Amino acid sequence: MSPRRRLAQAAIAIAVGAVLAAPLAARDAGARAPEPNTLVPAGTIHYAASALPDRIVATPLEDAARGFSVAWRTGAGVDAPWVEIALAGDSPDPGPVRRVRARTAPLTTENGPAHHHKALLDGLEPDTLYAWRVQGEGTWSPWRQMRTAPAPAQPMTLLYFGDTQNQNASLVSRVMLEAMRHAPDARLALFAGDLVSGGDGEDDNEWGEWFDAVAPVAATMTVAPAMGNHEYAEEFEDTPQERRVMGAHWPLTFALPGNGAPGAEAGTYWFDAQDVRFVVLDGTSALDLGTAQAQARWLDGVLADNPRRWTVAMVHQPMYSPRQDRDNALLREHVLPVLERHAVDLVLQGHDHVYGRRGGEQARPTPQYVVSVAGAKQYRLSAQARRDMAPVAEDTQLFQVLRIDGDRLAYEARTATGRLYDAFVLQRRGDAVALIEHTEGRIPQRDCPREATPKGRTDRCWE
Repeated sequence: MSPRRRLAQAAIAIAVGAVLAAPLAARDAGARAPEPNTLVPAGTIHYAASALPDRIVATPLEDAARGFSVAWRTGAGVDAPWVEIALAGDSPDPGPVRRVRARTAPLTTENGPAHHHKALLDGLEPDTLYAWRVQGEGTWSPWRQMRTAPAPAQPMTLLYFGDTQNQNASLVSRVMLEAMRHAPDARLALFAGDLVSGGDGEDDNEWGEWFDAVAPVAATMTVAPAMGNHEYAEEFEDTPQERRVMGAHWPLTFALPGNGAPGAEAGTYWFDAQDVRFVVLDGTSALDLGTAQAQARWLDGVLADNPRRWTVAMVHQPMYSPRQDRDNALLREHVLPVLERHAVDLVLQGHDHVYGRRGGEQARPTPQYVVSVAGAKQYRLSAQARRDMAPVAEDTQLFQVLRIDGDRLAYEARTATGRLYDAFVLQRRGDAVALIEHTEGRIPQRDCPREATPKGRTDRCWE
């Protein structure tokens, strides 16, 4: 070994030894720097569409027990491909296969041209395991297995995730894996919007990483997303003509039920699964595009004609914001009274990147309003949220598990490491609902331990 090489290795050893000898907290404080939003190195084309199908996701039909829709992406050489579906069996021979032709739409991004496809698989049986796959160019996806929603008399487990948005591949993926460990029997995953951050020239990379992160979830259950403000884009930014427009990815990425509110059809919909009516609102359209009243009227009609025992609403922006200096007054003026009048059981929200739960205006057990965050961006709680909400949390990635069985709806909020943070049961007793808090096993309140983010921002805890 040359003297120069021996000297270089000795210098490396001394440097490594000094790092290992330093206290862990000091090392972390000095070493952490702002991380990029994606893991894709600059100048690298990682998520170009190809002959192989990718970004495969199933979404519920209006009656989730009777079918689902599928969306996926391929290279631009694929037009109107097929979906194949069969009853899942124990033999590698799938048996009789039904084929459904997809419809195709193009999209060109920083990763080049792609074709996005959608197909509807209806006429299925409740609580039945199906195998299905989608076609690419001269190839197919692997077979997936998915069980349709159960009948009302059967129990059902589902997952709920607040904003993912940032560093999906790096930090959101662990939340998805932990959620699957705690709820391997889940049939449905709800996402409260801001799936990606967008607007940074890496929109398609972000969507690619979102699909990588949620792959364990999307491979085994249907996905129901809400639109967040980051699913919109800004046109004519910083000019008098500035306006919000729907981002190019959203209408192609998901095949959602076409039963939404007038003027906000792309971001609103409802569906029934087991004994639950799920209603998804578009808070950005309500707040920025003038559809709050139309969505409230539509919501009132959907809830008035509800034969299901339970009701869950989802909207990106909260009715009661737990972050300082945010106030979604139009939602409280138009949408909140409808939620309260129909005593919706759960209202699942995101946007504010903290955790907080509270009851409504009527001092009743329902609605229970929940704000949560699954992703890396973390804000700070307002003083009012600390007074009006319990429990609350900062600096915490979370997921929620809901288990619904007859007259009982059990809710758990768990951290990215699986620790229990919040838990309660809604118990129906005739026409009344009781709220039963479960405090045993919960970890203590989590607050932000740092004065500023690595970028020096004091209004956030992490980014």
